[in-house]
Amino acid sequence: MDKKIASAIGYSNEAAEPSGRAPRLLASGRGKNAEQIIAVARKAGVAVVEDPALAVLLDVEVRVGDIIPVWCWEATAKILAFVFTQKGKV
Repeated sequence: MDKKIASAIGYSNEAAEPSGRAPRLLASGRGKNAEQIIAVARKAGVAVVEDPALAVLLDVEVRVGDIIPVWCWEATAKILAFVFTQKGKV
């Protein structure tokens, strides 16, 4: 059985951010770590969106703290748009 994978992504509106306004990988984990990431997000009122393909790519290809690679931006943008819409920020 495959272990659960979870990634937390964030987007800064701060123009002073060295990377500009690019999304970053805030956390990533498998199994119990993934469950903890999801639990923390839910407790904080953050929307949890399932995208298994993106979760695997982020877990394998990106280190926590790094900017999300350009080739993941379309999937990331869809998730962030959904989350921001749920929070009334769009």
